[in-house]
Amino acid sequence: MSRIGNRPIEVPEGVTVTLGENNVVTVKGPKGELTNTFNKDIKIEQEGNIITVSRPSDSKEHRSIHGTTRSLLNNMVVGVSQGFERALELIGVGYRAQLQGKKLVLNVGYSHPVEFTPEDGVEVEVPSNTKVIVRGINKERVGALASNIRQVRPPEPYKGKGIKYEGEHIRRKEGKTGK
Repeated sequence: MSRIGNRPIEVPEGVTVTLGENNVVTVKGPKGELTNTFNKDIKIEQEGNIITVSRPSDSKEHRSIHGTTRSLLNNMVVGVSQGFERALELIGVGYRAQLQGKKLVLNVGYSHPVEFTPEDGVEVEVPSNTKVIVRGINKERVGALASNIRQVRPPEPYKGKGIKYEGEHIRRKEGKTGK
């Protein structure tokens, strides 16, 4: 029994879902358009504004992709209607971020600035020197870019310096004690 795979997906107003041959699904909405090809064994049906995902059998392969297919389809619907956002915070003396055109430039304690150029469909915003917001309609691309930015200088447990996700809790360690 798949708890996630059996849940229906509600399609909001302004979003159109087109089911094509070989499980090619196209979702269009106010923020853009996404297309994805799903496993041919999984059955995707649309009745009105509700989409259901079902599997043909209880084999291990079908069970493993049932919930994944539903989640990916739901992320497409949410992405074109609301979009996804991931915020990062820079913590450390002299750590700062700035935009130069579309390019994100990070100064995080290295001898050189680190540059990121976001791919199509992903936007980067810098509301303050120590905060970076990654936005887009594709959850995978937004998360991947945010993860790559965080990997430049992950937060360290002793002083807490580095790039962390907004709301992320960093477990702090106690330093050495002197005699």
